[in-house]
Amino acid sequence: MAKKKVAFYTMGCKLNYAETSTIARMFSNSYYQHVSFKSYADIYIINSCSVTKKAELEFKYLVRSAMNKNAKSFIIAIGCYAQLNSKKVSSIFGVDLVLGSKEKFKIIDYINNEKLISKKHYPKIISDTEKKDFYFPSFSFGDRTRSFFKIQDGCDYKCSYCVIPMSRGVSRSESMENVLKNIKSLFKKGVKEIVLTGVNIGDYGKIYGKNNRLYTFFDLIQAIDKIEEKGRIRLSSIEPNLLKNEYIEFFSKSKHFVPHFHIPLQSGSNEILRKMRRRYNREIYQEKVKKIQCLIPDAYIGSDVIVGFPGETYKHFLETYNFLKKLEISSLHIFTYSPRPNTRSIIMQEHVSKTIQWKRNKILRNLSQKKYRFFCESQINKKKTVLFENSSVNKEYLYGYTENYIRTKIPINSYNLLLYRNTLQNVLIKEIDKDGVLIVEPINKL
Repeated sequence: MAKKKVAFYTMGCKLNYAETSTIARMFSNSYYQHVSFKSYADIYIINSCSVTKKAELEFKYLVRSAMNKNAKSFIIAIGCYAQLNSKKVSSIFGVDLVLGSKEKFKIIDYINNEKLISKKHYPKIISDTEKKDFYFPSFSFGDRTRSFFKIQDGCDYKCSYCVIPMSRGVSRSESMENVLKNIKSLFKKGVKEIVLTGVNIGDYGKIYGKNNRLYTFFDLIQAIDKIEEKGRIRLSSIEPNLLKNEYIEFFSKSKHFVPHFHIPLQSGSNEILRKMRRRYNREIYQEKVKKIQCLIPDAYIGSDVIVGFPGETYKHFLETYNFLKKLEISSLHIFTYSPRPNTRSIIMQEHVSKTIQWKRNKILRNLSQKKYRFFCESQINKKKTVLFENSSVNKEYLYGYTENYIRTKIPINSYNLLLYRNTLQNVLIKEIDKDGVLIVEPINKL
């Protein structure tokens, strides 16, 4: 009997990547052939995102793309968009099955039910709309050099623009015992870098949705750093109000955690931050950045910024621009505000026009490029450690990232392609190319 071909596509965050990889491993190679989403498949599984309207439009495009490859394919929607608006997702032509946040981890049971996956009566929605307080362990493995490891899910914050608490539920965490066990296992299997991910990882410690906190994030990172197996640990994103000074001091001396921080700002205007219902002000954010710069001078600091939030005047935007310009951060992820259903911000007055949003987005993107270039240039002639990963399409260069998250490359030759891939190498940073990629020279193998 021929194997069914199954293809996966992940939208959105690193947390989604961890969960997609976990779900993909449920599809035994004995019965299924894993193929690229760009290829012909019998089953297409799309892990969706609901953060912006653009993500929803991308989902529709992916469904059409799958239909074009195989009009008779069975298309399954999972993820935040599928959970948040299952009826709307099911109305999209081509979607056969919509699985909610709990049901997606039972996907094999549904696919093995021949009656259920019959295309005679579709689409079908299987979604538990009750309180989302379960926890399903997830991590990526085998599909890329680094592993995305979920330590926490859900969020108890109520930011006025965000639908994640509605789609992901309350904050809950993996047990520390399981986190440590799986990190050790991944390192033993050859993974060189693990990225700790979640919706709000700084809130780690609430186990399975219970209000009582069994651990703190500080308990976790201290326990992780005692692991004897070799490998790098990277944080995904942590809220500025949860990034305590004692954490920064700890990271400055850590043997596993790398000098890389992603700290969302969202706005440099305190007035807009209050409207967003963020739990900090710009002064707290600035204090955290200065603390990192003082203790870990070469640390990479990335940030998220939302432009065009309702009520954001030119004065507010100028506050944000000038604040970011003076701040010693390395890059920005710029998001254009997107009104999401059932959020507080959608009913706010003074919505900013798309034209103005686009202009402000472009201004901050230009600022981000300058900051990233400046940071990269500051690293020239320094010794770093690179995890080499992928080669360019034409096999001319081998690419990787330093511990402080700078993209690097070395020219490929017959010697280094196989020897360096998925290895940590001591390097000397030599120069920067026109695309902002650092050219390095290996010193010796670790």
